[in-house]
Amino acid sequence: MDMVFSALSDPTRREVIECISEENGVSASQLAARLPVTRQAVAKHLSALSEAGLVSGERHGRQKLYRLTPGPMGDVMGWMARVGAEWDDRLQALERHLASGEDRG
Repeated sequence: MDMVFSALSDPTRREVIECISEENGVSASQLAARLPVTRQAVAKHLSALSEAGLVSGERHGRQKLYRLTPGPMGDVMGWMARVGAEWDDRLQALERHLASGEDRG
């Protein structure tokens, strides 16, 4: 999960993820045309996203098309849901405590 968070910490990589999610397979050249970075920079970002397991590339003729890989993102979303639920419980307990008027001087 650390690799996923590390990969997603870069704003350009998040943009790459968004672009890929809008299409069913996109090449590095197509991504470079849509983003304010060079094709070489896109390739570097795709490599980091691939290493984190967030995208996969598949050859179609002379092009390599990239798609999202749902597994790692699902793991992160599950973790975030668990942590979020724990925070919700704590905040609700605090709200009940404050509403009860306990510990007022």
